[in-house]
Amino acid sequence: MITDQFGRPLRDLRISVTDRCNLRCTYCMPAEVFGPDYAFLPQSELLSFEETERVSRVMVDLGVQKLRLTGGEPLLRRDLPALVERLARIEGVQDIAMTTNGLLLPRFAAELKAAGLQRVTVSLDALDAETFGQMNGLGVSPERVLAGIDAALSAGLGVKLNTVVKRGANDAGLAEFWRELRGKALVRFIEFMDVGNHNGWNLDSVVPSAEVLDRLAGEDLTFTPLPPRHPGEVATRFISNDGHEVGLISSVTAPFCGDCSRLRLSATGQLYTCLFAAQGYDLKTPLRAGETGVQLRERIAGLWQARRDRYSEERGEQTAGRPRIEMSFIGG
Repeated sequence: MITDQFGRPLRDLRISVTDRCNLRCTYCMPAEVFGPDYAFLPQSELLSFEETERVSRVMVDLGVQKLRLTGGEPLLRRDLPALVERLARIEGVQDIAMTTNGLLLPRFAAELKAAGLQRVTVSLDALDAETFGQMNGLGVSPERVLAGIDAALSAGLGVKLNTVVKRGANDAGLAEFWRELRGKALVRFIEFMDVGNHNGWNLDSVVPSAEVLDRLAGEDLTFTPLPPRHPGEVATRFISNDGHEVGLISSVTAPFCGDCSRLRLSATGQLYTCLFAAQGYDLKTPLRAGETGVQLRERIAGLWQARRDRYSEERGEQTAGRPRIEMSFIGG
């Protein structure tokens, strides 16, 4: 097991397979920036499935247990189930998951499950059609995402539901949202974060997780915290007195950098040690230059062992104005 400068082990690898998305969510890929003329990556710049598998095998050898496919929207990558099948054959992988907006799950959920995918985390920010349409930037209805969730459940995939909470945008309907969907999936509310450079983040737009929990509660509803299921779990989980669970991800008000065990691999083979990183580390060039597995292992191990990232714990004056990689480029 290797650890970084703060004693954090390497356990999770997030693999972005594309920078493209079929939504324009305001907190991730706002339409005014990622418009019709935006230059997305050409196919030749993306890691091949063979290259992604090779990097993943090295990572698992270094301690990674969980793989998560992200984007952009990962289901826009052609033949994605073939990559899932490759990753599922790696000895030592305990979990393969995917983060998605759910729009293409009716077409692909069964095939992904058959290939070895175990879980999906689906993004849905509101049940009100107007609110959701404004937040996704394209007027897409929540019913299309709900159809994707149903398809994933029918295929036998585990489902979690992520909701980014932004004050003045979707915070008014949180209790109704949770009560409506808690029977389908574990709902997790995420504080609006300062990821990327274009989402207009400011602290006034953040609804603290403690306030979210208060909004869910009522005269007859109370919540009790649940213990973490594993080290590095990002969501604090609570269970209501009527037996329903909710998760809160509090990167702004209660940072969890101390347990972060994640590396992020971009679609172009850049390795990022933090969601808020300013730069990545090139793996594609040595991969395509014929670097051996031993050399690649040493390169990645050295990067992790030198890691000191803790952006969310440092958030403030010393991080103000610091450029950050776009979340759509490396996934959430």
